Amino acid sequence: MRAVPGAVLGLDMTAALACAHALGVDTLVCAELLPEVEGMMVRGLNAQIRTDQQEAGSA
Repeated sequence: MRAVPGAVLGLDMTAALACAHALGVDTLVCAELLPEVEGMMVRGLNAQIRTDQQEAGSA
């Protein structure tokens, strides 16, 4: 995962594909699907980070 304080930027695709290979998952399929999944993951994680920061600020 690529991240900076307070935000997720994306997946480390080299590491993600290495994990897929180690698990026996077709890396060509992963290379096609991961960019779509990555966008959804990043948006969801960043939304959760913002929510957590807002809750911490109002406490």
